[in-house]
Amino acid sequence: MPTILDGRVLSRKLNQGRVKAAAAKLDRRPGLAAVLVGSDPASQVYVRRKGVVAGRVGFVHKQINLSADIDQAGLLKVVAELNADSEIDGILVQLPLPKQLNATEVLDAIDASKDVDGFHPINAGLLAQGRPLFVPCTPLGVMRILEDASIPTSGKHAVIVGRSDIVGKPMAQLLLQANCTVTICHSRTQDLAAEVARADIVVAAVGRPEMVLGEWIQPGAVVVDVGINRLEDGRLVGDVHFESAAEKASHITPVPGGVGPMTIAMLMENTLRSAAVRQGVVLDF
Repeated sequence: MPTILDGRVLSRKLNQGRVKAAAAKLDRRPGLAAVLVGSDPASQVYVRRKGVVAGRVGFVHKQINLSADIDQAGLLKVVAELNADSEIDGILVQLPLPKQLNATEVLDAIDASKDVDGFHPINAGLLAQGRPLFVPCTPLGVMRILEDASIPTSGKHAVIVGRSDIVGKPMAQLLLQANCTVTICHSRTQDLAAEVARADIVVAAVGRPEMVLGEWIQPGAVVVDVGINRLEDGRLVGDVHFESAAEKASHITPVPGGVGPMTIAMLMENTLRSAAVRQGVVLDF
């Protein structure tokens, strides 16, 4: 049986350990603002979870609920107000947005120094240059999982299934900086199974339930499943067929309970870093 990479345990250790302790030493509590547009049930759950964790680590959390029919100008006005709020260190706009809104323009409008999701083009560019300010939370959470489990990356071949700006591309940058040889696969990749079979580390982030099969996995590979998909019977599954992949992998993340909790933990860490910079405090991690 493989080692299960438990993101719930690691996230609690980080949140209740160094993040909470460092936040308590600041002159002002870190402030995180979450903007929720509309009433999408999944988005409501995600934002609520972020708020709960923020409260547990001692942050100030502000949730701004906006009508689904808000126009672009109205949403940009809310973002501008948060940019100007000296008590707010981190701003996130929960995605997806309703169809009438331009998500790229909204994310670009967030002050890059408060962009704790790491989606602003300035932060994307800094990451590409290897001198990041804020790293997107999910890829950063994956790296923390690998580090905590002492999984070597230098010289290893990593295959990422998915090329999104939120996960696939920044994941590739981080693994490159960790001295992996990186292959990014996507919908036009020929013979995906053969590409995955070459990987020492597989990161699945394509948004298709149980797409990556165990028979594709090289014996002893590390499998990180970023996907979370709800099936018609109500079950939550990842982008990897867990049972068959677990027969081959040396380490594997579960769904749920793997990468998801670490995404929120990294959001807290990014917000803490932003608050520390604003207060002139150097963190010791």
